[in-house]
Amino acid sequence: MSSISEYRAQEESITMAPLGEQIAEQGEEDRELMTLNIGPHHPATHGVLRLLVTLDGEVVRDLKPIIGYVHTGIEKTAEDKSYWKAIPVVERMDYLAYYFNAFAFCGATETLLGVEVPKRAQYLRVLHLELNRIMSHLVWLGTSALDLGAMSMFWYCFREREAVLDLFEMSSGQRMHTRYIQVGGVIEDIPAGFEERVRAFCAQMPTRVDQYNDLLDRNEIVLRRLRHVCPMGADELLALGVTGPLLRAAGNPWDLRKAMPYSSYEDFDFAIPVGTEGDNYDRFAVRLAEIKESVKIVEQCLDGLPEGPYITDDRKVALPPRHELATSMEALIHHFKLVTEGFRVPPGEVYYPIESPRGELGCFVRSDGSSKPARVHMRDPSFVNLQATAPMTKDAYLADLIATLAMLDPVLGGIDR
Repeated sequence: MSSISEYRAQEESITMAPLGEQIAEQGEEDRELMTLNIGPHHPATHGVLRLLVTLDGEVVRDLKPIIGYVHTGIEKTAEDKSYWKAIPVVERMDYLAYYFNAFAFCGATETLLGVEVPKRAQYLRVLHLELNRIMSHLVWLGTSALDLGAMSMFWYCFREREAVLDLFEMSSGQRMHTRYIQVGGVIEDIPAGFEERVRAFCAQMPTRVDQYNDLLDRNEIVLRRLRHVCPMGADELLALGVTGPLLRAAGNPWDLRKAMPYSSYEDFDFAIPVGTEGDNYDRFAVRLAEIKESVKIVEQCLDGLPEGPYITDDRKVALPPRHELATSMEALIHHFKLVTEGFRVPPGEVYYPIESPRGELGCFVRSDGSSKPARVHMRDPSFVNLQATAPMTKDAYLADLIATLAMLDPVLGGIDR
């Protein structure tokens, strides 16, 4: 599974007549357009998305995505809290990519502060980010396969997802919304035995990916549901601002970890899987290949993990170690001020982009010099990627719309902020 082309080479090409040709023999008087509401309801899209679909029989002629059904006001809530207390709020924008949300916000804040994050903390961040990427892709694969009728894949993927969440619980004490990434570093160093468990997971995960591939990539039903279905070119995707696996599936290798390295990503050797056609099959294959690349990055993090502190030693930004509170009045004062008031950030504004499992996740923060951000805005890739839904599924079957929506985003996280 070294490239997407190898995926396609495994099976014979499947060709189907375009939908326009299939229904061309029908007369205009024999067709009647019908409007269908899909959602908003929890099982399909977690209650955050409604699709107003115009159908010509089973063919999608028009589609309008409607959002905002569970608006949580997270950005405004973050603006009412001190910087370090806003981290748990921002994490909850996407329950499949909470490390990425926290990192984007902390990265923007650190840029305004001019804080230098220790090298060990940078590696620990990358390690957890890539484990989080694997977990997110596993949820995508399990739920997408379920939409195609492959129920067993759901249980297999969630089996590995539980293993990742166990690792998060070991390193942070929480399985979800860990608040592990802090301004200036991470909350604590990895515990004893963590490295061994991560290495055991990394040794097993590539074989699991091969099993997923054997189950799905040799299944004729899955192939007919994915190959040559709802393709979209890179230029059209770029015009809509779509990034991440969807763009890479169309052949564009844009990845912020390579194009604009952050948190020491330049130290790691990994490939950027790309597709050729930009159809649902390429979207499936790219994400599956990305899981293996993330495993490589995690192993390199462990192999080259530097010695040193896991968080900045600037006591005006980071909480002092607990053992100092009983012996140092200065540490006690800093702790009290950080907890009650928070640290002040110099006036200015910054946009900090990173590569999340769904594409470019950016955090914009504007500071007015106080201990609370004057403005917080997240560029959620799920929100932006929704723009491609209508042109991607126009003149496709209704069943293909469901499959494409699954390939577009597993839970459409972030659009309810």
